[in-house]
Amino acid sequence: MSLLSDVEILEELAVGRLRIDGFSQECLTPNGYDLRIAEIVPEGATEPIRSGAVELRPTQHVLLSTIERVALPPSLCGQLWLRTSWARRGLVGSFGLVDAGFEGTLTLALQNASQQTLSLAIGERVVQLAFYRLGRAAERPYADRSGRYQHQRGVTEARP
Repeated sequence: MSLLSDVEILEELAVGRLRIDGFSQECLTPNGYDLRIAEIVPEGATEPIRSGAVELRPTQHVLLSTIERVALPPSLCGQLWLRTSWARRGLVGSFGLVDAGFEGTLTLALQNASQQTLSLAIGERVVQLAFYRLGRAAERPYADRSGRYQHQRGVTEARP
C-alpha cells in the first residue's frame, strides 16, 4: 500500500478513477484532502444544523456529515485523520478506513474532550482524508460486501 501525494490525487481525479464531488483546490494537502462540514446533529437533536455554527459543550457528542461526496475505485482506500488544529483544542474522534469502492458523503462522530466550549462551523475543514493505493484492486469492493452505508447522503445514524 502506498500513500498518494497531491500530484497523484489530482491524476486520479483527472482520469476519473477517484471522484470528490464538491472538490476545492484549497482543501488539497500535500498527501490528502481536507473534508468540510455540511451538517451537524448535536447529541439529543432531531434535526441537522446546516448553517452557522454549533457550540459543542465539554463532553458533548455530535455526528456530522461532509460537504464532499467521495467515490473510491476498487484500487484505493482512504484513512480519516482529525486535523491537528482540532485535536489541539480537545476535539476527539474515532475514524476507520474508507473502504475501496465506497461512494457517498461521510458521517463522522466527534466529542469535545476539553473543558472549554468549542464552536464547529458549517463549511469548516475538520478531517483529512488520505488515499492509499492497494497492492491489488479489491475483488469485491465495498458495495459487494456489506455496503451498508453505500450512497449515503447527510448524517447517517448507525445501521444494524
